[in-house]
Amino acid sequence: MGFRKIIIRESAAESIAAISFFLESESLLATAEKFTDDAYDFITHLGDNRKGYRICRDPERGSLGYKCIPYKKKYTIVFVELDTEIIVCEFILSKGIYW
Repeated sequence: MGFRKIIIRESAAESIAAISFFLESESLLATAEKFTDDAYDFITHLGDNRKGYRICRDPERGSLGYKCIPYKKKYTIVFVELDTEIIVCEFILSKGIYW
């Protein structure tokens, strides 16, 4: 089983950190840490060579060739899939994507 290299752009990392910071501000320290760990673990599993992903249904992102995958039904991970690597571009609320 081969894995592609995972590259997380700064904007996606900042989005995950902002969500984690919000959870910490609500006094949910353990939840914030678990959310961050789970999000990065999920992104790491995107690198499996055996899986392919479909283009986003959002017309704007789809026309640019981005691929989308839901995370916990509330968030969407937007990325570019290449043969040797996956570049995670956005980590956004699913409500922010207009299907």
